[in-house]
Amino acid sequence: MRERSYGRGPADLRPTTIEPGFVRPATGSALISVGETRVICTTSAQDGVPRWMAGQGRGWLTAEYGMLPASTGQRKARDATRGRLDGRTVEIQRLIGRSLRGVIDFQALGERTLYLDCDVLQADGGTRCASITGAYVALSLACARLQGEGLLKRSPLTGSVAAVSCGMIDGAPLLDLDYSEDSTAEVDANVVMTGEGGLIEVQATAERTPLSRAHLDELLAIAAAGIDQLRLAQQQAISDALAPGLGSVAEATSPQS
Repeated sequence: MRERSYGRGPADLRPTTIEPGFVRPATGSALISVGETRVICTTSAQDGVPRWMAGQGRGWLTAEYGMLPASTGQRKARDATRGRLDGRTVEIQRLIGRSLRGVIDFQALGERTLYLDCDVLQADGGTRCASITGAYVALSLACARLQGEGLLKRSPLTGSVAAVSCGMIDGAPLLDLDYSEDSTAEVDANVVMTGEGGLIEVQATAERTPLSRAHLDELLAIAAAGIDQLRLAQQQAISDALAPGLGSVAEATSPQS
């Protein structure tokens, strides 16, 4: 078995912290760090909805995702410079939007749009999963703020959501792949789940070896355990932000195998 970063066992997360309220002007925000991957997640609220939804009394949520030019070491050109979004960016921001829309009651939101922005400061694998996990914290804080300001009668959140990567390397299931692992995995997967254990999305790709049903079950099992830990970190970050005087950084920890 190869040595993993941070001396982790196969079913261990990378050191993960969530700092709520990182961007003060935003309606809700969080900085999530997963190993060397760091993503700023913000939620902004605006009155009104897309034209195709107007007059229905329901709100909307959409997401945007981007990587800063120096986030991968080799400079990545800004989308604005190229004049278009690349396919990966479009795919990831659609995934983030789908994931968070899965836990929103749009009727409770009213005719209001929530914009989730996930900006990658530093990438070392798992940026889409970190974005979803951090975006939920930013969204939850935004909803609490809107309630506190009397703009929402009740929270539109119907549950929590988090995401984690996993994969098969040398025939063994591993949780939370960093870039070096993801780039050599026989199978890599991204799993998005609610706090109640419901699957929102599973993205699994066999690069060289077909994925067996037994291995898929193993990957889902370790992903579910990892997401349980991330959910606790999310809850702690939200509690810290809403209770003045408490610490401002929540950490996901797992026992070393």
